Amino acid sequence: MQQQPYPLGRFHAELAALEPRFAAALTACTLHSRRYLPGEPIMRQGEQCEHLYLVAQGRISLNSAVHSGRLFQLGEIECHQQIFGEMEFFSATPVQWSVVAETELTLFFAAALASDYLNTLDITTSRLLHPIAYNIAFELWRERQRTPMLGSRKRAHEAARFGTTERVYRRALKELIEQGIVADGPDGPVIADLARLRAYLDL
Repeated sequence: MQQQPYPLGRFHAELAALEPRFAAALTACTLHSRRYLPGEPIMRQGEQCEHLYLVAQGRISLNSAVHSGRLFQLGEIECHQQIFGEMEFFSATPVQWSVVAETELTLFFAAALASDYLNTLDITTSRLLHPIAYNIAFELWRERQRTPMLGSRKRAHEAARFGTTERVYRRALKELIEQGIVADGPDGPVIADLARLRAYLDL
């Protein structure tokens, strides 16, 4: 979750008014801070979470590994005072997703807070219930809406982000390109035709 209240939601006005007190409480319970380098893990899947983590600035990725060794990458987040570990910390359950620094960043360890995984659960549920081609298209739509969760645009992560092989990912992407919905841009897939994308997603 992010420290600043999300602009949508029933309690936005109340949360925005309380945010300065919330920020002060976080500062008061900060234990220490440190700098992470790209590729360095912040939280590891399966480990116990002993702190909350407040990322002041930088980009992180979230991934989960299965017994076969295949890596499923949820995506990346461009952090601006983002908090991680709240559910695991307060429920005393092992970390569900590994959190890895993608750019150099400063991170604070805090000991208070709670929020929800609605955005993460929405993405995960979509990945489980829909074909890969649909999820590629839906991710591009989400990015256009400027939602907090961003997909990785690194080619090596594309297949892992959708929990599949590179061959299957390329085939799904080709299907969208042939339908004129998506184009293969220099930095990864981009929307080619917004109207066709909306019709494909039934929005």
